[in-house]
Amino acid sequence: MSTDQISGIALIGSPNCGKTTLFNWLTGSKFKTVNYAGSTVDCFRGRTLPVYGDGLDVVDTPGVYSLQPHGRDEEVTLDVLRSGGVRAVIVVIDGTQLNRQLYLVRQIQEIGIPLAVVVTMMDIVKESGRTIDLEKLSELVNAPVLPVDGRLGGGVQDLVDEARLLLAHGVGGKVRLIEWDSARIEKEVAISESWARAVAASLPERGSLDYLRKWDRYLLHPVFGIFFFLLIMGTLFSSIFWAAAPLMEGVDYLFSQLARGALTLLGEGPLGSFVANGVISGIGAVIVFVPQIFILFTGFTLLEDTGYLARAATVVDRPLHKLGMSGRAFVPILSGFACAVPAVMATRNIRSWRERWITVFIIPFMTCSARLPVYVLLLTFLFRGTDAWKAGLFMTAFYLGGALLGVIAAAILNRILKTDNDSHFLMELPLYRWPKAGFTLRLSARRTYHYVKKAGPTIFVFVLLLWLGTHLPMRDGATPTEQLAGSYVGRVGQMVEPVFKPMGLDWRVGLGMMSAFVAREVFVSSLAVIFNIADTEQDSLQHSLLKKMRDAKFADGTALFTVASVSGLIVYFMIALQCLSTTGVTWREMASWKFAAVQLVVMNVAAYLVAIATVQGMRAFGF
Repeated sequence: MSTDQISGIALIGSPNCGKTTLFNWLTGSKFKTVNYAGSTVDCFRGRTLPVYGDGLDVVDTPGVYSLQPHGRDEEVTLDVLRSGGVRAVIVVIDGTQLNRQLYLVRQIQEIGIPLAVVVTMMDIVKESGRTIDLEKLSELVNAPVLPVDGRLGGGVQDLVDEARLLLAHGVGGKVRLIEWDSARIEKEVAISESWARAVAASLPERGSLDYLRKWDRYLLHPVFGIFFFLLIMGTLFSSIFWAAAPLMEGVDYLFSQLARGALTLLGEGPLGSFVANGVISGIGAVIVFVPQIFILFTGFTLLEDTGYLARAATVVDRPLHKLGMSGRAFVPILSGFACAVPAVMATRNIRSWRERWITVFIIPFMTCSARLPVYVLLLTFLFRGTDAWKAGLFMTAFYLGGALLGVIAAAILNRILKTDNDSHFLMELPLYRWPKAGFTLRLSARRTYHYVKKAGPTIFVFVLLLWLGTHLPMRDGATPTEQLAGSYVGRVGQMVEPVFKPMGLDWRVGLGMMSAFVAREVFVSSLAVIFNIADTEQDSLQHSLLKKMRDAKFADGTALFTVASVSGLIVYFMIALQCLSTTGVTWREMASWKFAAVQLVVMNVAAYLVAIATVQGMRAFGF
């Protein structure tokens, strides 16, 4: 949002202090709060709920450690203060981090805007055996100090009442920020620490905070930290395959019954074929993988809520620094495992243009949720009838392989791009917290719903066009194979077949690969439509598609899907940038169509060449 629209109260505080949670209580918004810095550089505007009385305008600003800008997040917060519309400020501080966060209060005091201080995490302070003298703190900062319970919303009404009093004295207008030199900073830090000691009792020797932080000796260790990082991520990615199997079978069975029911109800004519083979089979071929996407989102949510993601960013800071990045790049890179579009947008928080270029370039290598349906289908083909743990290990290898490709690309770019000022990584580690099961499941379900909502319409429109393209012009008396080959889609596919032949594929799979540029998930739907999987008598759509793949032949009778050709497909999807939405967002965020074009061409050409080398090499060894 633009700063000229801002008016009323601004919420300002450090990352992870509970600021956005307070904003949600005040306005009824549903913005997600995460346990790492730099999750967003946008500010959000809302109006207090009617339950608190007359509405007040509230602005949630990005988390900042100080008002001396070192990145886009601090700049956005300063723009809010400079806008002239802020009449009062609510400074939100974490009660467990008083000694560091009171420094921000000292800076805002100097501006002259009426302010109040909100202390959060008081439940954790109490659990640790500590007490905070809020009255004494109020005397020291010369401003109202109120506690707020972020879990239950306690104290929010008192805060709104206090905010009205602040607004009565605030007149708005542009403010002048005074930059502190090193001597002033040292002095203010000392004052903040002395205030914290004056109002907070000492932590007991066996306090819960000390006990939990002992985990950091291992999770943040230079060697053990990497080991635990790989173990945790490996467990998450492998569980995507084996943990979702029962749910996938249920969804698959449901759609297969719907397809057969449509054929029974509507008959074997064009309408029945369209509904069963086009709509139900095409969409069902992707929806069957939704349980895996739900597990992926659940895993990420658990890591966020426990506070581990911030520690993971710290662990990978040193390796990333050798590649021209820092731990700050970890947030968008990890986001890339869900979707590259928001991941590219998250790079706004990276201060160094060089680091941001490298990060944006390698994000598409991360295994996004759209690749999951493709990987699972191909892995199931390769490991049919074997233990699921083998496919799970390969799934983990694909995730690590995508990250490794990103590392290689980053290393190359690190040597090519000229060095600018290094981006120093600073993060205040959040406390370990037990995740709330209900909240985790609701958030994961919401993320999964948004995935289906985003992919569903695209898949529906595409399978509709693809079904029409494979059935027109209609040829009376033609077999399904002859109809497909003579259709509009078939003619186009045969024209481009020479491009895919070196990869060990024919025009049918080539059409699926071309369709994946609309959305990677469409590759699976394309195969389902092209091979008419609802026409089989298998128990499920996935089994039907796998049988069609096993039976598919070239004109000379040789098998189409082999270990070599399927491996080549996997390699291609690992490297290729097939998401045009990502290219569009990259163009906009980097303000460079050349950057987006080079990224698109380089990644797809590299994917094509490496896939050919993989297939031909495996064939040479008898695969």
